[in-house]
Amino acid sequence: MFFHKHPYQPFIPKNATKLIVGTLPPPRFSMNNLLEGDINFCYGSRNGQLWKIIDRIFDLNLKYETTDEAIKQRKGFLINNNIGICDIVESCERLKIDASDLGMRNIKLRDLIAYLRKHPKVDTLLFTGGNSKNGPEYFFRKHIKEYDIKLEIVSNNVPRVHKFNLENRIIKTVSLTAPSGSANRAIGSMALYKSIKDSHPNFNTFDFRVMQYKKYFN
Repeated sequence: MFFHKHPYQPFIPKNATKLIVGTLPPPRFSMNNLLEGDINFCYGSRNGQLWKIIDRIFDLNLKYETTDEAIKQRKGFLINNNIGICDIVESCERLKIDASDLGMRNIKLRDLIAYLRKHPKVDTLLFTGGNSKNGPEYFFRKHIKEYDIKLEIVSNNVPRVHKFNLENRIIKTVSLTAPSGSANRAIGSMALYKSIKDSHPNFNTFDFRVMQYKKYFN
């Protein structure tokens, strides 16, 4: 059994208005066994697309290497744009050492509501995945039951948007399409993607994510 503990504490700038919420980075980040091209920071996997999407949207010219400079670039972007990162899973156990959300067992969640109380300017949670089992929205729904909080639907289109009331403070949640290759098939089946692809043959699943994320990161 592999004990998979999140290697990074939440990174939440003082004036954050948005929080990126995922689950856990691949186990190698917790084992300090990074690959060439990994960044030793949240969403730093060389195979992940989140920072590449953000890079495209904001034209940041980020470095993709295991250096302090690469970390500094990403932290600087988050601070300057009032965006934080607070993944919802603190730890789990795995029978197989991989990054599968479905492979998580005995899961311990972070108290996101407590973090939201500490950061009163946050009005949007950006889930890097939806309500499928062991996804960030799925875990958040489970977490807020402890506080007798419920999500209210705002838009049922992809990405799904909800809202909830936290002590007379309205907070929006957006379930973005996951920034990983595993979601490419789902994107390929979407009517919107097919329509754009028909008109623009070079349009791909990465372009689709950039188009989707841009609306909520800007």
